[in-house]
Amino acid sequence: GALTLVFSRTKHGADRIAKNLKRDGIDADAIHGNKGQGARQRALENFRNGNIPVLVATDIAARGIDVKDVALVINYDLPEEPEAYVHRIGRTARAGASGQAIAFCDHEERDLLRDIQRLTRRTIPVDKTHPYAEGGEIAEKHRVDQVQRRREQPQQQQHAPGRQHHGRGEAQSRGGRGGQQQQGRPHHGGQGRPSYGHGPGERATRGPVAQRDTTPSPQQEQRARDIAEGGAKPGGEAKAPRWAFWRR
Repeated sequence: GALTLVFSRTKHGADRIAKNLKRDGIDADAIHGNKGQGARQRALENFRNGNIPVLVATDIAARGIDVKDVALVINYDLPEEPEAYVHRIGRTARAGASGQAIAFCDHEERDLLRDIQRLTRRTIPVDKTHPYAEGGEIAEKHRVDQVQRRREQPQQQQHAPGRQHHGRGEAQSRGGRGGQQQQGRPHHGGQGRPSYGHGPGERATRGPVAQRDTTPSPQQEQRARDIAEGGAKPGGEAKAPRWAFWRR
């Protein structure tokens, strides 16, 4: 029977087209560079024998394909190079047989269409009665939807909740030892870490450490008082543990 060859610009696009055709009950397969040589050969053989009436291919994978009875070539995407278009449509109407080539072209591919027409020196006719053609029912609805989305997008960006500003301008006072915590901003370290901006008489805790018995020994308390009063000798001895200052 008659065979149909569909060309896609990308590998993922070829897989998507074949998947959608299968979903609609049309036997199809795809060949591209990501598939192994064995898989490509099996798909091509099934296409040549007519077991698969539709084959979706990329330009690189379609090189060297010589299949008879290809009655229809569909350019789902226009190629980037106009020469590739000539090679694509040359897969049909071979050896005096009849064939047809169809190309889908949206407004973003008009430059590609002009390059093809410049190369072939022919004007490709446009089916203006098609609902997807420019000015058609579906194309016009799609155009109106695009205009509406462009109008709504700035409004959505304007009303979208932005990130809360935690600049210095919102702080009433900078947090420090015994100072007031900076407004609108978590204190140093975040969750699970000690905060050094606590007020007098408060004790900073961190997770399960707060459950431990951290009562200092008399020697540690005396050492902390000596350092606080300035009576400790500089250097030589270890610094007081941090919790000693927290208890002050």
